[in-house]
Amino acid sequence: MEALKRNRVSVTGRESGPVVMLAHGFGCDQHLWRLVAPELEKRFRVVLFDHVGAGRSDVSAWSSERYSTLDGYAQDVIEICQELDLGPVTFVGHSVSSMIGVLAASQKPELFDKLILLTPSPSYIDDGDYRGGFSEQDIEELLDSLDSNYLGWSATMAPVIMGNPERPELGEELTNTFCRMDPEIARVFARATFLSDNRADLAKVTVPTFIAQSARDTIAPREVGAFVHAQIPGSQLVTLDSTGHCPQLSAPKETAEAIIAFVQGP
Repeated sequence: MEALKRNRVSVTGRESGPVVMLAHGFGCDQHLWRLVAPELEKRFRVVLFDHVGAGRSDVSAWSSERYSTLDGYAQDVIEICQELDLGPVTFVGHSVSSMIGVLAASQKPELFDKLILLTPSPSYIDDGDYRGGFSEQDIEELLDSLDSNYLGWSATMAPVIMGNPERPELGEELTNTFCRMDPEIARVFARATFLSDNRADLAKVTVPTFIAQSARDTIAPREVGAFVHAQIPGSQLVTLDSTGHCPQLSAPKETAEAIIAFVQGP
């Protein structure tokens, strides 16, 4: 069970029924689901894990060759599902993990019952009529800043990503989570996150998909959610009354309710 150990997988909640897998975003770990997971555990079997290089995963399993693109992370998700052997899962991907889920479900659709994409972005860089939220120069400057002073970058960017300046404790928590990540791993993951372009992969998704975006999100503006919705056939889109890129922390009740409603269906 290499993937289960490598990614520090835990299974909680009900012993039967739908299986919900929660995947965290860049610089985070499974602990950031703690306000949502208890509500899900009342109804579902819940799978939590850390991407390799994050949280309490097996850092010795990390390599720049495997994890320089999102494909390495998607392969981990596939291997976790295969080793757990719990049947098709509803995959909930936050931020970059939404695209990791898209890649995994496109490769092995039989492993996935549904996809839930929380504040997704298939490309952060503006391109013609597509608005990703950042210019190419913006992203280059962001990555240069991360390279030169990762801790300083974390202290500056985490509150921006989190939003909710009137609740500084949220930004501080994200800053602390960022700072626990090895800077070299963070640099490689940041490039995989901010330089990837998965727009063409969206149309390959064949499983039922639910997109949940924040009403106010500087990292993934609402135009991005609309684009993802338009590209994935038959998908559903909801705008949460939340601020920031991490609604599982800033609006956990609404986030949990949206996940539950889609998993249980009409």
